[in-house]
Amino acid sequence: MKRLLDVTEAAEYLGISAKTLYNWVSQRKVPFFKVGNMVRFDLQELDRFIKEHTIQPNDIWAGRT
Repeated sequence: MKRLLDVTEAAEYLGISAKTLYNWVSQRKVPFFKVGNMVRFDLQELDRFIKEHTIQPNDIWAGRT
C-alpha cells in the first residue's frame, strides 16, 4: 500500500521547510502528483529521491579517521 504525504508531512520528512518544498515542486525537482488541486508525495518516491541525491564520500577519504 502506498503511503501518501501532504506538503507539511513531506517537508518534515525531508527536513526542509514547506516553502522550500513548494519551490522544488514548482521547479519539478522532487517527484509529486496532484489530486485535484492538492499536491501529494509518495513516501517510496521520496526515499528514492533521497537515495539518488545522496553524495558518497570520495574513495580518497574513505577509511581515514
